[in-house]
Amino acid sequence: MAIISTAGLARTFQGKGGPVEAVRGIDLTVREGEILGFLGPNGAGKTTTLRMLTTLLPPTGGAATVAGYDLVREPSAVRGACGYVAQSGGLDPTVSVREELVTQGRLYRLTKPQAALRARELAAELGLEDLLERKTSTLSGGQRRRLDIAMGLTHRPSVLFLDEPTTGLDPGSRADLWDLIRRIRAEHGTTVFLTTHYLDEADALANRLVVVDRGVVAAEGTPAHLKTRYAKSPDASLQDAFLAITGRSPTPQETAPVAV
Repeated sequence: MAIISTAGLARTFQGKGGPVEAVRGIDLTVREGEILGFLGPNGAGKTTTLRMLTTLLPPTGGAATVAGYDLVREPSAVRGACGYVAQSGGLDPTVSVREELVTQGRLYRLTKPQAALRARELAAELGLEDLLERKTSTLSGGQRRRLDIAMGLTHRPSVLFLDEPTTGLDPGSRADLWDLIRRIRAEHGTTVFLTTHYLDEADALANRLVVVDRGVVAAEGTPAHLKTRYAKSPDASLQDAFLAITGRSPTPQETAPVAV
């Protein structure tokens, strides 16, 4: 069953030199309960697509549904079905982990007792119990990302969007976060939509990959399928397949000012 479906999804920006087609027509289906890796080089349209699917940016063309809700006609329902963890996070450094979680619950219209209970549940599930009274400014990078994800799960979304979730983390913290993402999907059936520049991460986590380039889908399939088709061997690296598909390498940082 498809939980995300797009047809010709597009976004054009008005730049100083004229229109810029950041996304030129994305046709995409994401099945319920899968971990989808959404890949592409700088300027491919990854972040713009993700922002449209989470209602942060209105499309200028095409159509999409998320969890059965129309992206344009039912944006509030789409937001209610989605959790979104941005690259930079959004933690208040002056408050405790508990306060941050409770505030997030209140923003989702939970009562104070409900928000406090949900904060305790999330802390237990994501390994934050011993950190509840700590200020968020004192957390390590891995701890902050776990808290970001906890906040994204406050309202028990059907789809969790993770935008570059492990950028800047050390190898141990990355491995811990991978395990957490797998567990969220396995225990709750949550669909995970993951953008990343780390091809080893996509290879390890994703059931299926979609590679976008120049605003359209360039290839899709399981990691093994892409390696076999584009790098001519299931034992090849995903890097080899990615280069064959796009002719370019992914980079650790997004640098394009508009078409991202």
